[in-house]
Amino acid sequence: MQAIDPISGQLSPGATAGLTASFVGGYIIGLAIAVLMIIACWKIFTKAGKPGWTAIIPVLNVLQLLDLAGKPWWWIILLCIPIVNIVVLFLVNLEVAKAFGKSTVFGILLTILAPICYLILGFGPAQYQRPATWPATWLNI
Repeated sequence: MQAIDPISGQLSPGATAGLTASFVGGYIIGLAIAVLMIIACWKIFTKAGKPGWTAIIPVLNVLQLLDLAGKPWWWIILLCIPIVNIVVLFLVNLEVAKAFGKSTVFGILLTILAPICYLILGFGPAQYQRPATWPATWLNI
């Protein structure tokens, strides 16, 4: 059985249903990951003495994370540049792990397995300690 009808050029009903199911499934998985990240960031921000609600505001949540990592606000511009954003996110995650007393390996895992590791930071026993060598917090909300 062919997925595309050679005469009309349209997808068969079975192929259409399969594609629809895969798109809906992907959407549900993406939505679940987004919700987990919001919950984890809310808890992390609260642990760091910041308002948790900033986790649900786009851009503000990234600024809050940069502040927790001791990075300047303008790094958000670097996060908009392809390839550079991967390196910057990696550096930010390393510093967030350091601020919570975790190892470099955990910082690497924060980049690779973000939802799981951020949940571990948020709900685990780790406490936020801003290193004295970092600049003072600049995001006062």
